[in-house]
Amino acid sequence: MADCWNTDTGEAVYRTRDVVKNLKIKVCIERVTSTTALSQHLQSQTRIQQDRGAIELETLTSQCQTDDNEEELVVGWQEKLFSQYEMELFQNEAACQTPLDRQYHTEVKALNKAKGRRNNRIFTYTDHDRYTNSLPFQQLNSSELLTTTKSVPTYLAERMANVKHRRQDRRTMDCSVPKSKIINWEPTEEFVKSNHVLTTAMQTMHIMGDLSPSGRLGQKENECLLVTIKADGTGTVIVKPDFNKGKEPYRIMTGGEKRDVWHLTLENVSTAMKPEEKEREQSMYKDLYVRHKEYLNSLVGQDFEMPPAGVLRYLMNGEIVSAKGFEYDNLYIHFFMELPNNWSSLPFQSLSGVTQTCRTKTLGKEDVAFFSYPFSFEAFYMCEKESEESVPQWPVLYFKVLSLDSWQRYRTEGYGYLLFPAIPGKHTVKCHTWRPLQTGTVSALRRFFIGGSPELEDHSYVRIPGTFKGERLSRFGFCTETTGSVTFNLHCIQQARAFVDANMLKKRRQKVFDQLGGFSQQGAVCTILEAFQRARRKMQEAREALPRDLINATSELQIESSA
Repeated sequence: MADCWNTDTGEAVYRTRDVVKNLKIKVCIERVTSTTALSQHLQSQTRIQQDRGAIELETLTSQCQTDDNEEELVVGWQEKLFSQYEMELFQNEAACQTPLDRQYHTEVKALNKAKGRRNNRIFTYTDHDRYTNSLPFQQLNSSELLTTTKSVPTYLAERMANVKHRRQDRRTMDCSVPKSKIINWEPTEEFVKSNHVLTTAMQTMHIMGDLSPSGRLGQKENECLLVTIKADGTGTVIVKPDFNKGKEPYRIMTGGEKRDVWHLTLENVSTAMKPEEKEREQSMYKDLYVRHKEYLNSLVGQDFEMPPAGVLRYLMNGEIVSAKGFEYDNLYIHFFMELPNNWSSLPFQSLSGVTQTCRTKTLGKEDVAFFSYPFSFEAFYMCEKESEESVPQWPVLYFKVLSLDSWQRYRTEGYGYLLFPAIPGKHTVKCHTWRPLQTGTVSALRRFFIGGSPELEDHSYVRIPGTFKGERLSRFGFCTETTGSVTFNLHCIQQARAFVDANMLKKRRQKVFDQLGGFSQQGAVCTILEAFQRARRKMQEAREALPRDLINATSELQIESSA
């Protein structure tokens, strides 16, 4: 009798690319109680006496030959093996109520006419058996039979026990979510069962053991769950308990007066794939992936979407990251885009938006509100008359930071604007804000007690008012107060046919950049200045390397020639 056993009875999750029907598990159970050890000892003594020519113990020999203290069986996936109880049950055709019962009745009759069933104590419940979903919850989740310590199922396991075995009905969901009830603050039990479920349908199989005393097989109360196997269509296989893999066997202790002890050993005996089959499977998968790629390419097409000639397409995926440094809590931001001349957007394009209300969090010495609010924008620029003097104006994002407390007191916290970047790529921009300030204590008291503060009638006054037609803008006498700052993350993309036209001359392309960006001329000037500085530096280094006599003679010749 073994002195140690494996107590790790947790489930193991495996991933496989092979079909689950090829799964084969060797199950071995062996009784290791004292009576069994005595029987084995007497059997060995009998063999020794037979070898010495002693008296044969026919009674003991026959008893040892009929003993069923050990059984080893290879079980396939969803292979039905009948127990002694089921053999007696399905022999009676009157007890068969469902088509599955009648099928089992036919199979049992065929087994009785043949050599009988190949199993003795080990049998199975497949996914279609009514016993699979009606096994006691404690037997499915408790590991008391396989360990020495009593384990209690968790609260979550008890709540999810009945849900996991339900058949999942696929229901189509409407993509529109009602804004009035996004969060269910008081979910009912039916709501929890219908929503908090596993979406992947699992097939279950139980390998059972009839641990009744010898000669009394078929007692329902002595059936014991040995192994639970679950599999889904994605190649996931769950085995509980795991295969022994060279470790000690599991220990099973039955109830009753005798309290027999059994050892359980599990082994994966699935047939391994041959190298030729692996190569054939890899080539099949490769061909499948190539065909799927060709199918996707046929859906997308070969023509890349391009804007018309002379049109710049501008796409921006932005994010309002955070706001900090403001006076009050519960901040939200209202923003809108302004398109200058020669810019247009799609008819369904939304040019404004409002973030959620966000509480601030203290980081260091400042209160920060993290919005993480995404927004997208798409616009088109088309210049009707190309002239070297015209530089396009870029769209502007105006925003206003506001606060709303629990008493519904509304306050303006700051105004700001953001000029769209002219260079494509990723940009992190921090915009500082200000708010109008009304002199006197009455305005401050009104803002503190009942809310409200001076607001701008025209938000474009933050930058250049749209109604301004003069040459100089004066804001003398307008009082403001510096408030906080707002951080943006911008990802900009520019697309134009002129960028990829290989037949266009370099000068023409440079002119297009000048018209669209306005920064290429500055870049060219900076490049020329840098080249001039490098040439001047090299000339000075070469002059310092020359001998002094040669430099003085050269300077004298220059003076004489000038005279």
